[in-house]
Amino acid sequence: MQTFTLIFLFALLVTTLTQVWLSFRHIRHVRAHQHKVPEEFSSTISLADHQKAADYTCAKTAAGYPGILLHVVLLLAFTLGGGLNALSEIWAGWFSDPVVHGMALIISTFMIMSAAELPLSYYRVFVIEERFGFNKMTPLMFFIDLVKQTAIGLLLGAPLLFCILWLMEKMGDLWWLYAWFAWIVFNLFVLAIYPAWIAPLFNKFTPLQDAALKTRIERLMDKCGFTASGLFVMDGSRRSNHGNAYFTGFGKTKRIVFFDTLLSRLDPGEIEAVLAHELGHFKLRHVIKRIAVSFIISLGFLWLLGYSMQQTWFYEGLGVAVDSVPSTAMALLLFFLVMPVFTFLLHPISSLYSRKHEFEADAYAAQNASADDLIHALVKLYQDNAATLTPDPLHSAFYDSHPPASIRVAHLQNQGQV
Repeated sequence: MQTFTLIFLFALLVTTLTQVWLSFRHIRHVRAHQHKVPEEFSSTISLADHQKAADYTCAKTAAGYPGILLHVVLLLAFTLGGGLNALSEIWAGWFSDPVVHGMALIISTFMIMSAAELPLSYYRVFVIEERFGFNKMTPLMFFIDLVKQTAIGLLLGAPLLFCILWLMEKMGDLWWLYAWFAWIVFNLFVLAIYPAWIAPLFNKFTPLQDAALKTRIERLMDKCGFTASGLFVMDGSRRSNHGNAYFTGFGKTKRIVFFDTLLSRLDPGEIEAVLAHELGHFKLRHVIKRIAVSFIISLGFLWLLGYSMQQTWFYEGLGVAVDSVPSTAMALLLFFLVMPVFTFLLHPISSLYSRKHEFEADAYAAQNASADDLIHALVKLYQDNAATLTPDPLHSAFYDSHPPASIRVAHLQNQGQV
């Protein structure tokens, strides 16, 4: 057995056991604290709501176990099980051009994986979300969304994939640098078109009609030096009772979007505080920083791929037959299939970076709106979304981009006292 095969299997074992262990810890921790509302929330959240959040959290977490197992089975079947070899041979009978053959191989692999994961997605929506009163989707809407997502993925992703594979074939040893530039252009293009062309395919966006609230928000935007192409309300209630707010796009395409579920639940001052938090991300350049970090990381990954695809052990160690000239598409596919196995233990670093930005945005909101209003808004959102107030700290460190409720509220209370 190849040395790299042993390394891959060991990394897969460690990652899988860690994921299962974290889920087990999370469920046990939430259950241990479900009988009493944390002191700082006892006056605003009832025991019944706290226990509903515990049940919802545990149900979602337990539903993740089959997904972990399925991912392992699919990954081993495609690599050491010979699945990619078989698919490659099938498509070789249809396409002789290496770029077209590579596109067929990669697209068919991800189609098979998506189809295998579809029952789990359906279960999450129509069993778990339905049981806790969040789901508003019908099966027809679910599958229409799936068709739209697939079509958009192919429409946008296929040209990018063709471009990357062509660069890998034609541009020599520095292909990864040219591919990186193509990746940057693609991401900026999607960011530009998403608000006006992609998002409306799934939801209806209408201008904010509440004149008093609109005036209040525009005053806040002027204070923060933020300009947007409009204030919009999204019909999030068509699919779910969960609520949120966000801004999207950049340059002249920036727009602020409120879920209708959020507007129906929060007071004007609370809405202003939530928006101030989102504007904090903009004003403190968090979005630009995250994009820049993601581009730097992608450059490192592409360089690593450029090195790995020249190594025979990379293919053979993952159960893939190697010709005299290894397939660039196979290298690309293998790399992005196995990379999450080797990077999972780095998740807390990403979460820590994201939480730093959340604390900074909260501080900005406290300075430009009201810390108390933001606290009240967050408590309502925790309650309405059945978000647990007592997550397991280690599980949260791996998976949660936002700080736990108690820590976040404590920071905001300190901001309010400054």
